[in-house]
Amino acid sequence: MTLLVNLHRHDREAVIAIVLGVVLISWGYLLFGVEMPMPAMEGMAMPMAAPDWTVGYAALTIAMWSAMMAAMMLPSAVPMLLFYDSIARKRSSGNTAVGSTSLFGLGYLTVWLGFSVAAVALQYALDKASVLSPMMETTSIALAGALLVAAGIYQWTPLKQACLRNCRSPLSFVLAYWRDGRSGAFAMGVRHGVFCVGCCWMLMLLLFVGGVMNFAWIAAIAVFVLVEKLAPAGHWIGKLAGIALMAWGGFVLASLVTAS
Repeated sequence: MTLLVNLHRHDREAVIAIVLGVVLISWGYLLFGVEMPMPAMEGMAMPMAAPDWTVGYAALTIAMWSAMMAAMMLPSAVPMLLFYDSIARKRSSGNTAVGSTSLFGLGYLTVWLGFSVAAVALQYALDKASVLSPMMETTSIALAGALLVAAGIYQWTPLKQACLRNCRSPLSFVLAYWRDGRSGAFAMGVRHGVFCVGCCWMLMLLLFVGGVMNFAWIAAIAVFVLVEKLAPAGHWIGKLAGIALMAWGGFVLASLVTAS
């Protein structure tokens, strides 16, 4: 019994250590800018010319978005990872399941990598339309207001709520979607990632409102995601935030009308 308890603790500590390591590396990449030609990486306030969208620049931008998604989203997935690890370990007669749990996490991050590619495509389109500042914040008041209103409305949609339920309840997710083996672990991670993207994709687009390289804004959204997924009344907090976002967006759009 003591051996099993020690294995259980070892697994939990290993999973937490891996997640913490990935999150810290991701934040480190964002904060210190590993070869990323962004204004934020060179003092935040320095002017910068419009980027030259070469293949190399696009790859670095995808890497930046991927690191940002890992930094923002992995902490909220910790309960799911620990619950999966516990179940997988029991089904393997108490043997360590850190490998399978890591594959689950890899599947989860793979989906966010796909989202990052889509986000970079959107960033490219906005940049070519000349509605994006060097800080990757939209310069269009109309677009900012529309994104805020759309994000607020999405907080109340059935799709958002269905995805959020799967993110908030590891037990329900495991009962509905369990698959054995290492390939099953990766597939479950992908499925959980799909639910997570379905839950949070509109919130991530708000990065274009506050600035993709505005670290205070990134942290604020990350904390909100954590609260929405893990707090006992998180789903109601999310709905209240939706009302606030709609009101904020409405005010922004109204100011545009008033100014004209």
